[in-house]
Amino acid sequence: MSLLHGLYFESAAMILVLITLGKILEAHSKGKTTDALQSLMDLSPKTAVVERDGKEMEVPIEAVNIGDIFLLRPGMSVPVDGVVIEGESTLDESMLTGESLPVDKAVDAQVYSATINQNGYLKCRATRVGEDTTLSQIIRTVYEASATKAPIARIADKVSGVFVPVVIEIALITFFIWLISGAEFAYALERGISVLVISCPCALGLATPVSIMVGNGVGAKAGILFKNAEALETAGKTQIVALDKTGTITKGSPEVTDLVPADGVTETELLQIAYSIEKLSAHPLAEAVTAYAEERNTAALPCEDFRNLSGHGLSGEIGGETVYAGSPRFIRSKIKFSEDSERKTNALASTLAGDGKTLMLFAKGGRLLGVIAAADAVKDDSKTAVRELAELGVRTVLITGDNEKTATAIANTVGIEKIYASILPSGKSDIINELKHYGKTAMAGDGINDAPALTAADTGIAIGSGSDIAIDSADVVLVGSKLTDLTAAIRLSRQTLRNIHQNLFWAFIYNIIGIPLAAGLWIPIFGIALNPMFGAAAMSLSSFCVVSNALRLNLFDPHKHKKSHKTAVALPAADENTNSKGEPKTMKTVINVEGMMCPMCEKHVKEAIEKNLNVESVTASHESNKVEIISAEPIDYDKAAAAITDAGYTPKGIEE
Repeated sequence: MSLLHGLYFESAAMILVLITLGKILEAHSKGKTTDALQSLMDLSPKTAVVERDGKEMEVPIEAVNIGDIFLLRPGMSVPVDGVVIEGESTLDESMLTGESLPVDKAVDAQVYSATINQNGYLKCRATRVGEDTTLSQIIRTVYEASATKAPIARIADKVSGVFVPVVIEIALITFFIWLISGAEFAYALERGISVLVISCPCALGLATPVSIMVGNGVGAKAGILFKNAEALETAGKTQIVALDKTGTITKGSPEVTDLVPADGVTETELLQIAYSIEKLSAHPLAEAVTAYAEERNTAALPCEDFRNLSGHGLSGEIGGETVYAGSPRFIRSKIKFSEDSERKTNALASTLAGDGKTLMLFAKGGRLLGVIAAADAVKDDSKTAVRELAELGVRTVLITGDNEKTATAIANTVGIEKIYASILPSGKSDIINELKHYGKTAMAGDGINDAPALTAADTGIAIGSGSDIAIDSADVVLVGSKLTDLTAAIRLSRQTLRNIHQNLFWAFIYNIIGIPLAAGLWIPIFGIALNPMFGAAAMSLSSFCVVSNALRLNLFDPHKHKKSHKTAVALPAADENTNSKGEPKTMKTVINVEGMMCPMCEKHVKEAIEKNLNVESVTASHESNKVEIISAEPIDYDKAAAAITDAGYTPKGIEE
């Protein structure tokens, strides 16, 4: 019996048992990586209450067609995507957007499959069913992303491809070295087999795909969709984020910001007249005034003979007097301003325009009532998102088609470092390509005009409420349309990449320690030998540990902000003498002037302005009664008006 002590007949059976047990644990762990997707799939209701032929009936979800009317009572899940046609309620959309607060829904509001009606009764028309619903698209996107390989996974694949033949060579070398050193054939074979058993590359192969799968699931639950594994990896490497303005930083619709009544007019009177005429218009600015007035329970007066007039204005009869509403230029064409009103209006226009606001003037009975200013309001979370990006070591850039004043006002409000204003869609992609020379660049936008830039960026990020073209062009979609989800996406990407690195480390360190031990390298020194049975156990547990480490990502909250120690990259240098496009800074001011009758008059006006103001050029036209001034700084209108008056002509205000 003493001759049998070096033989392990139970090892063959135990190796198979341990490997099988390891595979079972691994399969169980991998199954948990899809829990996020499964929970989303389980949210989708199986039936819907629809209205057909005037009767309510419950039908399978598969039987709901586009155009069908479905009903939602409190507590019911939305069966398919649709639009509200009757009723008001609040819906819990947290399973799609990650937003915990319920969302108010009224007529014309969109509802999405699997969201929950909390209170109220809604009647909706189905707009997307089956595989076209938002929930189905999210599930499909996450599955497709999980099936793709991240760049780091390709590296692991290459390493695995080299790893297997190298391990076989090490096993053969181990076998022959022990034979040459005088060991028995069985012992040498045992050492070679131990090397093969302990060095299974399963852990190395699992290190990346399991983390990618879990990361995509966590993102889906947080309202962040990565279209592929490469996007999940690349987003975390972002060093510069270029942001569109309208619909991304701002809400995309104007809101009233200032109410400035004229002398002798109260705010209530101005708002009531404005509401009475603007409520009849469908213009976005009119809708802003209407919403503002209705929030303050303003009563509308009867408005007769309402008209939309060419020249950006409205007219109507209120209380037997003619009312005008529109731009400063339009109102000037309809009533005569006093010198005091002209001066105050111009000063106000200059101030508000500098803040990126649009002016609406109102007049009644030939008298100016006052000014209401509106602006595309900044989203509530935009400033927070930009601050968090800075704390993550990410530089921010604003790229917009709006003018320099508006862009500067928005950038200053939210804290963006650099602006590119008055940029055409094709120019946006050119700027992105320039920024990519300074660091990994992401572009966030929502419009059709952002699609070229989204495609050009290292990572394109689309706002979920944006156009279909923008969403199709992007690599990442923020379902909830919150800008703070952008920072959450970067944090999740970085955490996923960190998790992959941990997995790769443990997979490699396990083999670095295990292979020499299995080969018997420490036997001559410490007398430590590895039983093949324990090698099988270690191999199985290594895969289990790698998968379990990946599952820790489920505990990560991407919206929980922590400062990063990453060093921010440089941005393209800004020259104080150039604008955001690198062109010399200039401003064009057009003043309406009466009394110019000939080229000699033009010369007099030109010389008067050049003598009294610091300008680059002046062009006067007696045919259009306009004077165009090009300058590096804003023109002092009062000074310009005085110079024109002294020359014998009448200034009529700055043209909008």
